[in-house]
Amino acid sequence: MIDPKFLDELHRLNLVVNRNVYSKYSGEHRSYSSGSGTLFKEHRIYSPGDNYKAIDWRVYARTDDLYVKQFEEERNLNVHILTDVSKSMDTDGKFDFAGKIALSFGYLGMKNNERVQFSTFSNDLEILKGAKGHKQITSILNTFNKIKPTGSSKLYNSIQKYKKLIHSKSYVVIVSDFFFELKELENALHLLGKDHIIKLVQILTPSEKNMDLEGDFKLIDAESEFELRTYVSKRAQQEYLSKLNKHVADIKRLANQFPGAKFYQFTTDQQIFDVLFTITNQKF
Repeated sequence: MIDPKFLDELHRLNLVVNRNVYSKYSGEHRSYSSGSGTLFKEHRIYSPGDNYKAIDWRVYARTDDLYVKQFEEERNLNVHILTDVSKSMDTDGKFDFAGKIALSFGYLGMKNNERVQFSTFSNDLEILKGAKGHKQITSILNTFNKIKPTGSSKLYNSIQKYKKLIHSKSYVVIVSDFFFELKELENALHLLGKDHIIKLVQILTPSEKNMDLEGDFKLIDAESEFELRTYVSKRAQQEYLSKLNKHVADIKRLANQFPGAKFYQFTTDQQIFDVLFTITNQKF
């Protein structure tokens, strides 16, 4: 459960994190037009077919040449936040931690007047419908607290359905443990394309990252529910860590193939503020 008091922390987060977290990306969404807009940019020589209403007659009076005014309009950025709600996320507070990260990105986006859409994925995609305006964060927090992680991660299928909501260059945040085949992520990223800013945020428990278990255990696959009684030896620990590190390295290598994509890894014992400062490249 995410404590509703976390919303107070989000307010403090907004005071110490640069509110324009998304601004450097929003600036890439300027559209240019003649004759109207938000900000005047420059003059250019009139060309046949230009809107005659855009002609600057004062410049014509001085130069005897026809010029039109160019304006630019900065469009809001679309922020899409997809959170993994598969069974493997239901481990030692992973889903709550992931939910806090999702809420933080959404809150900062709304404060910067960006359009924010929350969604979850496991076996299927669910687009979260919350209240509008400043009540949306409270509504999404309440929704997260009602979710019981289940099923397995079908990221590619979810992105197939979700892609219809992405109509322009967007800021996409995917929060997951990424405990699924690399091909699943690769296909999803290719489907999204190379035009977006994509943050891949991996959440692990300290035990998952460090494998500090040793002795007799009953191991249960969270998503398949396969059970195995075994002795976890030092060698088994090393093999696990080797496979995990290779999987993480493969994800990083995959992310590097997409200009706007970046991979991050965090554990549930870290402070949310530290996580956000790392992802947004800011210092407290």
